[in-house]
Amino acid sequence: MPLALASQRGARWWSANLHVLIDEERHARLTEESKRTGRSVGDIVRSAIDLHFDEERDQARRAAAARFLLATADTGEVPAESWEEMLDARARDIEEMLET
Repeated sequence: MPLALASQRGARWWSANLHVLIDEERHARLTEESKRTGRSVGDIVRSAIDLHFDEERDQARRAAAARFLLATADTGEVPAESWEEMLDARARDIEEMLET
C-alpha cells in the first residue's frame, strides 16, 4: 500500500519506488542541499526530475513556436490595419493553400 507523503506541491500518494545508483560526488551534493534547505533528498530528486521535464516541454514549445513563425513569415504584403482585416487576409491565405 502506498504511503502518503508531503512535498512542496502538497500531499501525494507515492506508488513507485526507484532505486538509483549515483557516484559519491552527486550524493554529497544532494546531502548538502538537503541539509541546507531542510528538504529530503527524495524531494530534491523529484524536483530535479520535474525541472528536467518542464525544461524539455518548454524547449519543445519554443521549437514549435519557431517553426510556426518561420512557416508564417512575412510575405511582403502590407499588414492588415484591423483585426477583421487580418482575419480576412488569413482566411484568403488558407483558401489559396487549399486550392493548390
